Amino acid sequence: MSSHPSLRADWAPSIPRELMAGAVATFALIPEVIAFSFVAGVDPAVGLFASFVISIVIAFAGGRPAMVSAAAGSVALVAAPLVQSHGVAYLFAAGLLAGVVQILFGWLRLGVLMRYVSGSVRTGFVNALAILIFAAQLPHLTGANGATWAMLCAGLLIIYGLPRLTTAVPSPLVCIVVLTVAASTLNLPVKTVADLGLLPDGLPSFAWPQVPVTLGTLQIIALPALAIAMVGLLESMMTASVVDELTDTPSNKNREASGLGLANIAASLFGGIAGCGMIGQTVGNVRYGGRGRLSTLFAGAFLLILMVLLKPWVSQVPIAALVAIMVMVSASTLDWGSARALLRHPKLSSVVMLATVVVTVATDNLAAGVVVGVLLSGVFFTFKVSRLLAVDVDDRGADSLSYRVSGQVFFASADLLVDAFDVRDVAGRPVRIDLTNAHFWDITAVNALDKVCQRLRKHGSPVEVIGLNAHSRALVARLDLGIE
Repeated sequence: MSSHPSLRADWAPSIPRELMAGAVATFALIPEVIAFSFVAGVDPAVGLFASFVISIVIAFAGGRPAMVSAAAGSVALVAAPLVQSHGVAYLFAAGLLAGVVQILFGWLRLGVLMRYVSGSVRTGFVNALAILIFAAQLPHLTGANGATWAMLCAGLLIIYGLPRLTTAVPSPLVCIVVLTVAASTLNLPVKTVADLGLLPDGLPSFAWPQVPVTLGTLQIIALPALAIAMVGLLESMMTASVVDELTDTPSNKNREASGLGLANIAASLFGGIAGCGMIGQTVGNVRYGGRGRLSTLFAGAFLLILMVLLKPWVSQVPIAALVAIMVMVSASTLDWGSARALLRHPKLSSVVMLATVVVTVATDNLAAGVVVGVLLSGVFFTFKVSRLLAVDVDDRGADSLSYRVSGQVFFASADLLVDAFDVRDVAGRPVRIDLTNAHFWDITAVNALDKVCQRLRKHGSPVEVIGLNAHSRALVARLDLGIE
């Protein structure tokens, strides 16, 4: 009996809320998946089939309940050159290989690498994503007529106004139904989902990628597959972390990586593009009550129902209604407090956050922004830690000199250690170096200590090194430097 509460919490804490939240996520998926399909150079059906298959598989195999995964823009950007140069069959083959890489990533428990993504990078990632979601809606509004703007305003009014009256039904769903009925009844001149591209006519079917199984094929798909795998993992891990914070619950990053790999393999075998976590749709799902795996499962199942069984009705949904939903998702995704925090937070942390936003928006690539943010975080952290090294001198007159070293000695602070010892002040006196409050982290640090000892001895000063801790002593012994 004890497993039932846990199973329900994992799958469906509230079945009605899960189903309605999943439906909101589905409608938010449709325009982006079709748009990403065009970015990748494939038919909309390729992206829609992928989103259905990935959602179904990840609902069971993923490590983060309530997370929505589907065909994503970051993966589409990476995949586009391969499709242009070799065709869609090679894209499916690359998706298979990318899935294998992601499964290995999870099995090797490399999800721990997410610990190296700082809070500043995560904030920058979320803010950049909010900007990109909003920017992705602008092409739908360029040159739009008055009816489209009126529909957009009406949609936003419903989305933000209805919750003041009732929260029994998600306002985005009401927005879609009301605007669709209004556009059809009044015969308004607005663009609809049918204008985005041809929708699928049937169910996805199993098929092995039609490529030769040769070393040449592997050479063609290896780098694109690795890029797809890494971009997908990065975006999914970041999305899972965002949901962890929104729901105050943990996730299994390694299981999420392996689950994503299985989902991408399945998508590739059913004629779909590889995908990853969709943070905009995931945030929408969570905001409207999605907490379990059922919302993810229903998002995929409902997508297939809409695309196949309800295709005539879905084709009539105004683009303005979907844009209104994505504007809401963008506004709720943005961390509004981070702008005020720029003045309160340390300057280097603010620089990391802004750099993540700027690079992501400039390149339209979430992975690029996160990589730059992580690198800057590492450089700034290294700089700050290296400045904590201190060397105090106790001049005991003509008899001897005593140096007390405190702090972290590693590749970035090793030169500071060497520069702290001025052989001109030694004049042949015995020197004691006290390392009780210091820690040597790497070979560069130990070599720096050896260089100091060699210089002092070269100028006629006997050197005594005391206080080496066990780790530092092991490094010295490994290099056989004879420091002591």
